[in-house]
Amino acid sequence: MDPAPFLGLQTTHNPHRWYLPVEPHLCTGHGFLFGGCGLGAAIQALEATTGRPLVWGTAQYLSYARPPSVMDIDVTVPVDGKTVSQARAVARVGDTEVLTVNAALGDRDLAVRGQFATMPDVPPPEDCDLRPSRLDDSHESIMRRIELRLARGRQMDRFDATPLPGGRSALWARMADLPETTAAKLAVLGDYVPFGTSQALGRHVGGNSLDNTLRVVRLVPSEWILVDIEVHALDRGFGHGLVHLWADDGTLLATASQSTIAREWDDQR
Repeated sequence: MDPAPFLGLQTTHNPHRWYLPVEPHLCTGHGFLFGGCGLGAAIQALEATTGRPLVWGTAQYLSYARPPSVMDIDVTVPVDGKTVSQARAVARVGDTEVLTVNAALGDRDLAVRGQFATMPDVPPPEDCDLRPSRLDDSHESIMRRIELRLARGRQMDRFDATPLPGGRSALWARMADLPETTAAKLAVLGDYVPFGTSQALGRHVGGNSLDNTLRVVRLVPSEWILVDIEVHALDRGFGHGLVHLWADDGTLLATASQSTIAREWDDQR
């Protein structure tokens, strides 16, 4: 399945310009565009414009986009080499720049390959409990389009301020509306360092993404994807961490790294 219909990304007469209607089903529970959806839309625009698959893409989040606005995405390709394109996408709502994505795209025919990271040993999805959202899910949001099962960590009502060993948690994730493995889909699922921060601390601390870098290794089919989150540190009000995205057969699909503005929350906020 092409991720463009899932995200709602639209073409224009200009092959370097795209637009994304910001709909509630692409937003967080707080009513603004989910960072992973913004990066995913930019990646899809970059891949379609260059005709090449993503190697890496890094987003800097600058502002919020809220429904019912329309986000324009302009792609430029400063370098279009024999096997690699270096490109950027700038997304705006009106005159407000929402995010900027720098990326490399391409594919090279090299017989040498290897995988050295190892998928953690966790129960299969069917043996893991559902992970409900902490927010009221009666209204539309991206969280209603992702089925999550807690593979390593604690449910929110079990937080007791005890740190999680190694700061490492994991979720199985399934997106029924987008079953195929694409870079855009992985961008959505890579935006989970804020979730990992609360798990690592055992406290109700999340955050807003300052950035997200997706590095694509290998795309293989997988109904469920393991979102393996390792929080490195939280200090000065900022959290930093890394996500490994695994296929259910142990193939490393991609990595994603983020810095976040950490925020403490409670049931009343």
